[in-house]
Amino acid sequence: MTDRDDVPRDRFRPGPPPRPPVPPGPPTVQIPRIAPAPAPYPPLPPPPVRRPPKPRPARGWRRAVHVATLGMVNPGPSRTELRQAAMEAIVGAPLRGHYKIGVLGKGGVGKTTVAASVGSVLAELRRGDRVVAVDADTAFGRLGSRIDPRADGSYWELAKNKNLQSFAEVLTRMGSNSAGLFVLAGESGSRRGILDPAIYREATMRLDRHFTIAIVDCGSTMDAPVTQEALRDMDALIVVSSPWPDGASAAAQTMEWLAHHGKTGLMQRSVVVLNDSDGHSDKRTRGALAQQFRSRRQAVVEVPFDPGLRPGGVINSTLEMSEPTRAAFVEVAAVLAQFFATLPNRGPNPR
Repeated sequence: MTDRDDVPRDRFRPGPPPRPPVPPGPPTVQIPRIAPAPAPYPPLPPPPVRRPPKPRPARGWRRAVHVATLGMVNPGPSRTELRQAAMEAIVGAPLRGHYKIGVLGKGGVGKTTVAASVGSVLAELRRGDRVVAVDADTAFGRLGSRIDPRADGSYWELAKNKNLQSFAEVLTRMGSNSAGLFVLAGESGSRRGILDPAIYREATMRLDRHFTIAIVDCGSTMDAPVTQEALRDMDALIVVSSPWPDGASAAAQTMEWLAHHGKTGLMQRSVVVLNDSDGHSDKRTRGALAQQFRSRRQAVVEVPFDPGLRPGGVINSTLEMSEPTRAAFVEVAAVLAQFFATLPNRGPNPR
């Protein structure tokens, strides 16, 4: 064997044919590894419910206990106080327009006292508005002297003086009390003569530009020309009665007059005030009269006797009234405010 024959023959055998190339597949995408989301935080506990502090009592034994314990014991206001607060909230609620309230009643029942008292309540509880009381009693009404004895205004000056345009200029012909109630006093016959419908209309139209609420003390006779003119522009009425059958009969006749003269809507927006002006009323009789009016679906408020509202005295602030008397006048004002809520929205001089 030669050296050539010593080489293994398999070394020179051809290998297997090459495999065909594999076509490239779609490019692979490297998806980054996402770390697992951390566990959510536990929900926060709800905030503690903070109850509003209980109102403090304003009077009576409840207030005495609250003061004696330095506030550690607070029995809260009584049911009467809560009702009074609700009434005051109704009176102070926003209004949607300008409104006029007429006050009617025969002589001697305290008509002017009621007009000045309700007007003062409205002025004190509605500081954002201007409230004016207007004396439209042609029988020498005394509304001005009950609110501001210094008032030296004049219907004629307010109606005829074209230079009285701004509120400050109008005030020079008016008076006011500490409650914030303004007043246009009546005319004494010795100065200018008897008030007539044309002058009343012109003067009150001037007032309508500056005041939100007007409370008009009308004459005791329904057929009086000025009263007739005033009723054309009223949104609600206060009918004042004594707490005796004769006074209630006169108030009932007023309601009948309204119904027979096409003023049913105004009659429905009327509140009867049984005013104990001399302190001699009988509780049973007063309650029976009130029930008679309520049975006719009429709003009724009983006003107790208050020596502070003596005839001829000045009604300067409702804080000078007794608590029951002030509460009664607040109730009258609340009834009127609810009447206003039933009327359409309107501005001054709507008619």
